[in-house]
Amino acid sequence: MAINEQQIKDDLYEAVNADWVKQAKIPADKPATGGFVELEDGVEKHLMADLDAFVTGKDEDKRSQTSQFSEMLKLYQLAGDFKRRDQEGTTPAKEGLKRIQNLQSYQDYQANWYDTILRGESSPADFDIDADMKHATTYALFASAPSLILPDKTYYAKDNQQGPALLKIWQQMVKKLLVEFGFAEDEAKTTVEQAVQFDALLVPHVKSAEESADYRKLYNPQTMDEFAGHTKQLDLAAIVKELIGTTPDKIIVTEPAYFTALDSILTDHFALFKSWLLTRRVVADAHYLSESLRQLSGTYGRAVSGRKEAVNQHKFAYYLTGSMFSQVLGTYYGQRYFGPAAKQDVIKMVHRMVGVYEKRLQNNDWLSAATRQQAIKKLDNLGVQVGYPDKIPAIFDQLRVDPSQTLLANLNALSVTFSKDQFSRYGKPVDRMRWEMSAATVNAYYAPFKNIIVFPAAILQAPFYSLQQKSSENYGGIGAVIAHEISHAFDNNGSLFDEHGNLHNWWTKEDKEHFHKLAQKMIDEFNGLQFAGQPVNGKLTVSENIADGGGLSCALSAAKQEDDVDLRAFFINWGRIWRMKATEQYKKLLLSIDVHAPNKLRANVQAQNQDDFYTTFNVHEGDGMYLAPDKRVNIW
Repeated sequence: MAINEQQIKDDLYEAVNADWVKQAKIPADKPATGGFVELEDGVEKHLMADLDAFVTGKDEDKRSQTSQFSEMLKLYQLAGDFKRRDQEGTTPAKEGLKRIQNLQSYQDYQANWYDTILRGESSPADFDIDADMKHATTYALFASAPSLILPDKTYYAKDNQQGPALLKIWQQMVKKLLVEFGFAEDEAKTTVEQAVQFDALLVPHVKSAEESADYRKLYNPQTMDEFAGHTKQLDLAAIVKELIGTTPDKIIVTEPAYFTALDSILTDHFALFKSWLLTRRVVADAHYLSESLRQLSGTYGRAVSGRKEAVNQHKFAYYLTGSMFSQVLGTYYGQRYFGPAAKQDVIKMVHRMVGVYEKRLQNNDWLSAATRQQAIKKLDNLGVQVGYPDKIPAIFDQLRVDPSQTLLANLNALSVTFSKDQFSRYGKPVDRMRWEMSAATVNAYYAPFKNIIVFPAAILQAPFYSLQQKSSENYGGIGAVIAHEISHAFDNNGSLFDEHGNLHNWWTKEDKEHFHKLAQKMIDEFNGLQFAGQPVNGKLTVSENIADGGGLSCALSAAKQEDDVDLRAFFINWGRIWRMKATEQYKKLLLSIDVHAPNKLRANVQAQNQDDFYTTFNVHEGDGMYLAPDKRVNIW
C-alpha cells in the first residue's frame, strides 16, 4: 500500500506501519508481534520442522550426524513426551524439594549450597564468571544479588499500581502449586507469606533496572576477607573456594549495598529464607513436569507480559532444546539457512560500516586529537562475529542426555555440566571470540568487556537485510543495526572501556565533560515522553538511544555513498523494522525494565534528529515530525 507523504511528515512510524498494526494479531502465546517477532516465527517454523524430520528419519542432512546433534535430539524427544510427564506427575521434583524441607539451619544449607548453585537453583548470592572489567584478558569472579519476585524494584513503589496486583497473582499461583506438591492448605499459605516477607527484605538493597544500567557502578572489587565479612550466617569464603577451586585475590561485587545488608537480611530469618527457597524451587521445577503444572506455573509470567496462553507442547520442546543446545542448533541454522556466501557479504558490510564510523571519528569536531586517536584505536581493535561460529564451543561435546531419566533430572545434570565449565574458567585467559548467543537468535549486541560486535544469522533477513532489497533499504535496516552496535563502543557505558575491554578512562577531562553534556541532551530528549500512559525513563534508555542515533546517522552516510541512493526508501525501512504491536502489560513492563526506548519512539525521534529526514520529505515547522534544529541531538 502506498505511503502518504503528509503522514510521514506528521508521524513516520504510523505512516509506515499503521495498516500493518490494524491487521497484525498478537499470537496468544506471545506478548507482542512485529519485525523481530515475525523473524523469530520464521526461524521457529524452520527449526521445529527440521527437528521433527530428524527424529522421524525423514531428513538425513550430514550436519545432523554428530554426537552433539544426537544428544540434542534426545532432549527434544524427551521434552516433548508429555504423556510420560503426566504419568510422572510431581515425582521427579520430590527429592529436590525434600532436601529443602529437611533444612533446619543455615549450616544445613551451607552443606548443600555448592550443589544447588551448580543446578542453577536460587541462592542468596549469585555468582558468575566473566572478563575482569579492568583486566579484560582474564576471567574473574562476579557476585550479585538474587532476583526479586516482581520484575523490578520499581514495582514495589507505593505509587506503582501494578505491583500489588501482580504479587497477589504470584501468591495465588504458588499456593496452588504447593498444594499440588502435597502441601496442606495452611502450610502452603504460610510458606507463600514467608517467601513474600523474605523478598521484602531484599527490595531496599537491590538495584533497579535504571541503576543496573550504569556500568561504572558495577565494578566494586573486594578482597576475600571483605566479601566473607558480609555475613556470619553463611561461609561465603567456603562457597567461593568450592566453586572456583581456590581463594581469589578479589571478587567483583556488582551490588555492594545488598551484600552490606546481607547479614541483617539473613539473621533470625531462616524460616523466611527456607520458604523463599521452596517457592522458587517449586515454580522452577513445575515448568518441566506435567502439562497441568506447566500451565499453572506460567500464570504469573503471563500476567506480567499479557500473554493469553502458554506456548504449546511442541514449541515448549523446541524452546527448551534450543536453550540447552544453543550453539548446536544455532550453528545448524546458520549453515543451512544463511550460509557462507551471505556470511562473507555481511562481514564486508560490517567492515564498510566500521570504515564509515572511522571517517566520522576522524572528522569529529568536538573530540581532541588525543581522544580521537584512542577512539579510532578502539575501533581498529573491534572484534566482529557474523552469522554463526566456525567451531562449536567444546562444552557441547560434554553434554549427555539419558532418556531413562526424567526430563527434570536431565536438565539438572546438564546445568551442572554447564556450571562446572563456567566456574572452571576462573583465572584463565578470556576467549574473546567465543560465541555466547545462538545464531538462531533474532538479535545483535556489543560486548564492552571484549570490545566485539555480534550479528547472528537469524537477524540477517528482510526487512533488515536482503539481496533483493535496495541498498538504501539495507542500510536503513541492518546497516543501522550494525552501526548501532558499533556505536555502543562509544555510548555512555561503552565509552568507559578501552580497545581491550578494560574499564579505563581514555578520554581527556574536557572531552569527557563535553560527551556527558551531549548524553544529557539525549536523556532530556526522551525523558518524560509518554507511551502506554507512562513516561519514558531517559536515564534507563540513554545507552540504547545514543547507539540508535549514532547507528542511524552513520548508516545514512553509508547509504548516501551508493550510486543507487534512495533516502526515502532508507527512512521508510528504518520505520518498518521497528514495527511492533504489544499487550498493554508488556508495554508497561518494558518501560520499567527495558534499556531500549519504545519502538515507535526509536523510529520517530531518531529520524527527527537527522537533517536529511527534513529535506527528503520536505518537513517544515508545523508538521508533526518537525523538531527545531537546536533541539536535534547528534553525538556520533
